[in-house]
Amino acid sequence: MKINRKFLIILLLTVTVSVMASATILKSEKEERYVNLKVLPKNISSKDLQKIMVDDFEDGLGVACNFCHAADKNTGQLDFASDAKPEKEIARSMMRMTIGINKKYFKIKHPMIGTEALTVTCNTCHNGVAFPDGH
Repeated sequence: MKINRKFLIILLLTVTVSVMASATILKSEKEERYVNLKVLPKNISSKDLQKIMVDDFEDGLGVACNFCHAADKNTGQLDFASDAKPEKEIARSMMRMTIGINKKYFKIKHPMIGTEALTVTCNTCHNGVAFPDGH
């Protein structure tokens, strides 16, 4: 009988830990939903968003996050949801433009910023500089 009681206690503890871990994972996934995304998918993963921001924007334009993202006036931290800087809307327009070019001229059926399928990217014109001179 003691073995069954020990087994039951271990089983209950295991189930409790598993349920708590699952709840934590689900909570963290919900917290990673981004707000004010107008071109990128609203359910984009943090990994995919980081890749786009670093590989496409930082590397392609040679800029840091604060080029498009405004700082919160109270905390000084970047407010990624804010539209206070016009560069953010310009970036959205550029994303729409590259998606359109890839779809129309390169026949990519579902072009998505950050994928390897794109022929035209930020780097195509910018080549690591924020303001390409057109040459």
